[in-house]
Amino acid sequence: MPIFKRSDEKKKASLKRPVRQASVPAPPPPKPASLSPLNVASSSDAGGPLHPHRDLSFHVQLAHGSATKRVKDFRNVRELYHRISAEFNISAAEILFCTLNTHKVDMSKLLGGQIGLDDFIFVHVHGHSKEVTINKSEPSLGLTVTDNGAGCAFVKKIKESSIICKTPEVSIGDHIVSINGRNLYGTRHYEVAKLLKELPQHCDFTMKLIEPHRAFDAIAPRAAASKAASSTEETVGTGRTTLRLRADGPPVLETLPDETTWTSEASALVDELLESFMGIRDIELADAMVQLAKDVTDYAIFASAMEQELGEFEFPDEFIADVWAAVLQARKSR
Repeated sequence: MPIFKRSDEKKKASLKRPVRQASVPAPPPPKPASLSPLNVASSSDAGGPLHPHRDLSFHVQLAHGSATKRVKDFRNVRELYHRISAEFNISAAEILFCTLNTHKVDMSKLLGGQIGLDDFIFVHVHGHSKEVTINKSEPSLGLTVTDNGAGCAFVKKIKESSIICKTPEVSIGDHIVSINGRNLYGTRHYEVAKLLKELPQHCDFTMKLIEPHRAFDAIAPRAAASKAASSTEETVGTGRTTLRLRADGPPVLETLPDETTWTSEASALVDELLESFMGIRDIELADAMVQLAKDVTDYAIFASAMEQELGEFEFPDEFIADVWAAVLQARKSR
């Protein structure tokens, strides 16, 4: 059973146009939604946006050094990158990823779907390009891949004593531009991981990479970077108000608990399963799976929800079963 290709597209229900009564004048057309000021919903308000005109802005710098700017009026990562590119007069495609509250290439501080309202954003952009040829002498390369949500897949973790660990040209934070000549810009992390996994063993392959532009004091030994990346993922903004970015609709203000909940423990376990099964790290995807299982007591219902909501990944049955077991384990610990 293939793991990553979507089996079919979900069918959208068509909306019927209401019949206009002749005696009732047509209402004026609705005004288009504006990005300024930013519309912000609250997760504690089921009835709609709690702060419809809250103006949120964030300090931002280029990680290798720059003046401090402020960005606002964005609803998702792609829009954030465009706001940043406008402030610094760079292309949004040059942005590899962002870290929160550190200019170093620290994978535990990656900006994902959440930003604390007092977080400082550091932007890592294209540095030097490089090309490396590697012999896949073992089934696993020891490489964990993630992406920035805007078309750029990069190296998040390197396993000690692995093939990639013995390849000094590859480092944490490197953008994977191409594999054997195949351009990977716009390719999601799970697709890149699948491509690497399917490379034949005992054969050479070539990767083109772009490393992040680093300040001198941001260059750390590869072992130290790998250790930091393999540490427990931190939830950005724990115990304070955060802005959760969403692909569709306005961002949501959330107040995260000070104590670790069973769902966050379950998400951490599922994130580890994603790495072992697929070679990726994606805490947002892990959160989505946990939310599907949160209020469910029947495995068959959970498996059906996984197929309906996350069918594009076509996870194998054994992976879904392991996710369910991880959720049950975390639920018992509360």
